[in-house]
Amino acid sequence: MMPRSRRAFPDLSRALAIIAFVAGGSWSVSGESCAQTVAEPEGYRMEAFRAPVPETLAGARVVSDQQVLELHASGEVIFIDVLPRPPKPEKLPDDVVWRPRPRNNIPGSVWLVNVGFGALNPETEKYFRSNLERLTAGDKSAGILIYCLADCWMSWNAARRALSYGYSNVYWYPDGTDGWTGLGGETEPSEPVPMTP
Repeated sequence: MMPRSRRAFPDLSRALAIIAFVAGGSWSVSGESCAQTVAEPEGYRMEAFRAPVPETLAGARVVSDQQVLELHASGEVIFIDVLPRPPKPEKLPDDVVWRPRPRNNIPGSVWLVNVGFGALNPETEKYFRSNLERLTAGDKSAGILIYCLADCWMSWNAARRALSYGYSNVYWYPDGTDGWTGLGGETEPSEPVPMTP
């Protein structure tokens, strides 16, 4: 059986993409400017995940900063952070300590990593589907709010993918934790839901 990290990240370029994304950069030149209106693509965004995003997501409710405060206070919507995280290197020497970059997210959120890529391998897709089912207790009409960072196509892709799974009450918060902290919202340290073999 192939080690888990190799199955989840079939090539080095994807792992490097996550590292660049988490570091705050874009691993591909997008050519888009913040002043431009960005159109929704027909499918998923496949590259340049840190770039201006559309103002819309067909089938989902796009949430403003004020609305996210209200939804969080209501306690009726499941908050899902989809920020990616690079895997622990397979051949890390024993004398090297692996310290993934810490993540603080909106209190009460569940962190599902690496589900916002344009294409998911079967293991990651199963991870996303099964966790959505668990979190909603199988109710596809349950409210779920998906976010990441500002200018984060990972959250757009993940919200679109949840819609494709039949979830009918999907909220997308395009400003993510950047918008939340800009409002003065507190964050809390979190760890991702592990991807089980």
